[in-house]
Amino acid sequence: MKEPIGVIDSGVGGLTVAYELIRQLPKENIVYLGDTLRCPYGPRSQQEVQQFTWEMVHFLLNKNIKMLIIACNTATAFTLEQIQKAVSIPVLGVIQPGARAAINVTKNNHVAIIATEGTITSNAYPHVLKNINPELQVYSLACPLLVPMVEQGILNGQEAEYIVIKSLAELRKNNLIDTLILGCTHYPIIQHVIKKVMDERVSIISSGEETAREASAILDYSRMRYTGSKLPTHQFFTTGDLSQFKNVYSKIFNSEINEVQPALMRQIVLN
Repeated sequence: MKEPIGVIDSGVGGLTVAYELIRQLPKENIVYLGDTLRCPYGPRSQQEVQQFTWEMVHFLLNKNIKMLIIACNTATAFTLEQIQKAVSIPVLGVIQPGARAAINVTKNNHVAIIATEGTITSNAYPHVLKNINPELQVYSLACPLLVPMVEQGILNGQEAEYIVIKSLAELRKNNLIDTLILGCTHYPIIQHVIKKVMDERVSIISSGEETAREASAILDYSRMRYTGSKLPTHQFFTTGDLSQFKNVYSKIFNSEINEVQPALMRQIVLN
């Protein structure tokens, strides 16, 4: 099936997932939508996150996608199950793949999660982690400064390091943690800074690679993987500033993007 895989995110963070999809599924078309105008989702209410996420879903369903990936942890926590029940295509979030990867990596069962306020208060990661392994000790920390930092393009240097040190101060005091889940798809963009700030013994888990692997498995199982010879075409949409989007894209993909298209969200009424 040549129909595209749709990827939605609250901003540019989901580009880390799109990158992995393109790397692991090089024949597939990708349509990406980042709601940078209304980012961040973390401090917003559950109702707002659901409203905005559904608006993005409807936008991409009109692109005739064959699979939807919610590349936003907050949106995954608040909307994944309801969207899976409402649409006829496979819908994949980023929380379960990241949690499974952390369980495979940890050696002492002490796992930490950093994420937005919304993801942390949803308790989604501890729920998934402890369902798989009840013996885990889970530490959760909201880092509200990191998403705005990434969206503003502050990805390196002293300012980035200062903000990360300030955000992770509580976790840096904990000598038991051996695995850290980046519970927001924005965070892998500054993973090099996080690694520098955290103890070198701590393994850093990004859900992008695991999510792409799971998407690949679902496509194979559903016999939806494209096996033809046509070259892939990727489309990128954003609700906000195009130049800012292009700047972060170039950092992740190590190349310039040909075109980013503006996206106008159509307000929908949720039941």
